[in-house]
Amino acid sequence: MQHTMKPFGRAALTAITAIAFVAGASAQEAGHAAHGGHRKSPELGVSGAFGPDGRIWVVRKQLIDGNPYVVLENTADMGKTWSAPQPVQTTPEPVAASGEARPHLAFGPKGEIYVSYTKPVAPPHIGDIRFARSTDGGKTFSAPVTVHADREVTVHSFESMVVDRSGRIVVAWIDGRDAAAAKRKGERYAGSAVYYAVSADGGANFQGDYKVADHSCECCRIGLALDAAGAPVAMWRHVFAPNIRDHAIATLGADGTVSTVSRVSFDDWRVEACPHHGPSLAYSPDGTRHQVWFNGNAGEGSGASYAATRKDGTLGRTVRLGSAQAEHPDVATAGRAVAVVWKQFDGKATSVMGRVSRDGGATWSERTLAATEGDADRPHLIASATSIVLLWRTQKEGTRLVPLLEAGR
Repeated sequence: MQHTMKPFGRAALTAITAIAFVAGASAQEAGHAAHGGHRKSPELGVSGAFGPDGRIWVVRKQLIDGNPYVVLENTADMGKTWSAPQPVQTTPEPVAASGEARPHLAFGPKGEIYVSYTKPVAPPHIGDIRFARSTDGGKTFSAPVTVHADREVTVHSFESMVVDRSGRIVVAWIDGRDAAAAKRKGERYAGSAVYYAVSADGGANFQGDYKVADHSCECCRIGLALDAAGAPVAMWRHVFAPNIRDHAIATLGADGTVSTVSRVSFDDWRVEACPHHGPSLAYSPDGTRHQVWFNGNAGEGSGASYAATRKDGTLGRTVRLGSAQAEHPDVATAGRAVAVVWKQFDGKATSVMGRVSRDGGATWSERTLAATEGDADRPHLIASATSIVLLWRTQKEGTRLVPLLEAGR
């Protein structure tokens, strides 16, 4: 994002973000708009993962001869050099790659490469969740397929993907079918819904569509991670009555069985729009859940937050991250190590800040990881069993990798 405004306080932030969410922009973009310079965010969305070869692999959108593709590339030297971008599709199609939407990447148990992305069909967020796979190290990919069985022209967007320890692929997304059905009946329906599908054969077929919950926020990304037992868990911004935009969590069964939905943030933020700020979660081997989220409610708790939840479900103390401008946090774990990153703007540049704990969250160190004066994606963390790396793509500097935790250090 490009910014020209001066820093603002919490009260101003809350007012500005309310305007921005209605317009489909972030708080900083809204401030830019108020000064006469708003424009559409560039499509810088990127996702990544450590491959079985130890390389870091990423997927992103790229125009080839003016046409949109998802491309795959990798690096063995922390981004100093990259492989040539490999198109995932053989023919182009629209790809969502800005804001909370982006292509996603995961690896199968035998090194299979799985790619998911949202194919926009019409605004605002009407689309299809697409999936492609490679069994030869990314040299070739299967033709993309639509993950969900529902073929209604409605919202299928903001997908997330994870592969469990049995090799099953779980894809979750924000879905508008129930809101559309309610509208046709003249009934009220808050927000959208969360659905998911499961593939037990490496992506050849998907079973679903399984509903997780009604009344999710319409355009916040879904946090998706494996708990200590290896079960997929989803965290999303939920619309609690009457219109509280806090967060909920549920475990997703391979057969479509969903655990009881539990509320896991209590900011009591009431806003008549989607905040465009999704949560993130990760688990330590001892079962501790680490979660981060954004809260726009006025007061001391506004901004980005972190909390850890013990195995017994007890929510720990909420820790505010950075300044009042902190937003879009992400979290990852590697053994007992925990890393948290977030993005914040100081009036001139956008920085990514990071906190690292090597003792399960008992003590932390904090530092600035990267900065840019131009447009930038949200920060993301990728982790292996022993390493955690920041992945951040900016318009000026391109795809950047910054180690937060390195094996043996």
